[in-house]
Amino acid sequence: MFSFFTTNEANNALPDVIKKFEYALAKKNEVTKLEQQLQMSLSSTNSFEEYVTLKQQLNSAITKFYEAVEILESTGVVVKSIEQGLLDFPSKRFDDEVWLCWKYGETEIKFWHEKDSGFMGRKPIEVNDESLV
Repeated sequence: MFSFFTTNEANNALPDVIKKFEYALAKKNEVTKLEQQLQMSLSSTNSFEEYVTLKQQLNSAITKFYEAVEILESTGVVVKSIEQGLLDFPSKRFDDEVWLCWKYGETEIKFWHEKDSGFMGRKPIEVNDESLV
């Protein structure tokens, strides 16, 4: 179900979001590790058995990664980049739709940006920014 977040709602959701993000990141790291092992097996072995087994493990890891992203986004956030650790919470500033922006490592939501600008366009949330929903 879609909803807009206030800054307080986003900050209240953040501990759960962080936990789910870290799980998705771990699954992404498993995919990357298996991709590297698969590439190494191509150049270092002639065994189809090893290759096929690794390929099946990779397929399973990719499925688990996408499931983790789906669980994460079911909280209402939008994943912008797992690798860079960027998530956005849909919000409103006056009548405009905006994103409340979070980067992995931050302990609270402190920034927002317009729909058409990304991480580089983030602006600090004022202490009493009543304009954000």
